[in-house]
Amino acid sequence: MTRETEFEALRPLLFSISYRILGSVTEAEDAVQETWLRYATASTQPRSAKPFLSTTVTRISIDVLRSARVRREEYIGPWFPEPLLADPYQDPERAAELTESLSMAALLLLERLSPLERAVFVLREVFDFGFPEVASAVGRSEAACRQLASRARRHMRDDRPRFETDRSKREELAGRFLDALKKGDVDGLRELLATDAQLVSDGGGKVGGTSPVYGVERVARVLAANVPPLTQIGAVMEAHEVNGQPGAILRDRDGRVVNAWTLDILDGRIQTIRSVINPDKLGHLGPVADAHAVIHEKNQARRRPT
Repeated sequence: MTRETEFEALRPLLFSISYRILGSVTEAEDAVQETWLRYATASTQPRSAKPFLSTTVTRISIDVLRSARVRREEYIGPWFPEPLLADPYQDPERAAELTESLSMAALLLLERLSPLERAVFVLREVFDFGFPEVASAVGRSEAACRQLASRARRHMRDDRPRFETDRSKREELAGRFLDALKKGDVDGLRELLATDAQLVSDGGGKVGGTSPVYGVERVARVLAANVPPLTQIGAVMEAHEVNGQPGAILRDRDGRVVNAWTLDILDGRIQTIRSVINPDKLGHLGPVADAHAVIHEKNQARRRPT
């Protein structure tokens, strides 16, 4: 088996590790590409490709995360991970853990960990690497990695996000929500939103406001006032699974991406709606719309007499 063949077989795992460490599709893809370059130019063939490649992508991702954390501290407004429509790594035996760790809520919890804690948690708790493999990947002793894993588990457990576990129930409720959203049905939205529902957007200071909207009444009215005018100007909201949870992609009349939504659902209600509208985080989903132009046209549509 050639190096390229071995690498391509492991590419889904490498991307999935890096994305969970970084929360960025573009940075994870760059880390995987750098991993390939180091593997392709290694003077000697590693005895086993998986440990070498996993270690390489983990260390690259840790370095990238350390520099990214400074930028994220200066970020304007809420910071969300780049939305991911599908995880390329599939493992039926660990499907639940993989899906849970992919959610926006879980990735935001991981942001609270140090880069080393985050890497150890991802390798050990998500991908079930043994401690010898984890220690090799992060360049620490097994004892140190056990301590890092313990601290990370404690942080994650204290605020662990909870979701509706029945996929069919999630999808059914999400479908009803999107229908009510398109119609601007305030009463229908109220029935589907939790009392303390929140609507939060990541525009990075480039598009939209930075203040979250809280409470069922305000969230329902804001959504009902803003989404129908978008459909009037030709925008289309497509249901999608985003980061392993129900969500949607909003496109303008030309099919360009305006934003991505994710829905946190629990106890038969939508708890949190997250919208990623920062254009810098949407390019991997396809051509990106001019959100300012879309918003301007939407506001004009709202002012037109009915």
